[in-house]
Amino acid sequence: MRLVSGYKLWLGHVGDARDLGGLHSLGVAAIVDLALDEVPIPLTRELVYCRFPLLDGGGNPPWLLRAAVETVASLLRAGVPTLVYCGACMSRTPTVAGAAIASVRGCPPAEGLALAVQSGAADVSPALWSDILAAVTWPVI
Repeated sequence: MRLVSGYKLWLGHVGDARDLGGLHSLGVAAIVDLALDEVPIPLTRELVYCRFPLLDGGGNPPWLLRAAVETVASLLRAGVPTLVYCGACMSRTPTVAGAAIASVRGCPPAEGLALAVQSGAADVSPALWSDILAAVTWPVI
């Protein structure tokens, strides 16, 4: 799990999301699950859980992409310590987080993505990123 500099935002994979003790010790209050291919994880009652089952590639409904980005952006604006995760934290997680960061900062989407991926390895699906760019109205408010 890696922290995005300047934000109360962690990017992780499904194993990170299952580490409830670690999440609580970091003060994580909300979890955004983007993993279509993973079983939803059981959480403690005080954690907010949002699930947006995304494909890792093209073909996701635009409304679902928009909802995922807008939710993460809202949590960032509110200063809620948040974990965004998918299966491996390589594509879905950094793309949605990057788009949300761009929304919050009012910067170009590519700049938001660059901020999200600077904290670790990434293998962003070009089709997923293209679909997010088409689905989200810039700037997101």
